[in-house]
Amino acid sequence: MSTLLYRGQSYAAHQPSAAKSCVELTYRHEHYNTCREQVRAEMQQHPVLSYRGVRYSK
Repeated sequence: MSTLLYRGQSYAAHQPSAAKSCVELTYRHEHYNTCREQVRAEMQQHPVLSYRGVRYSK
């Protein structure tokens, strides 16, 4: 098995990814959440969609 090098430092080929925490992002005064499960649960509670400022209910 070969060793991977980056700038002279060796590291493992397969490292388990760390669990990501939920982050709330803001873009143009709109709030977005990075947790898909949480967003899906919120959409089932009040499924309202908006397109170009016009709100539609699902």
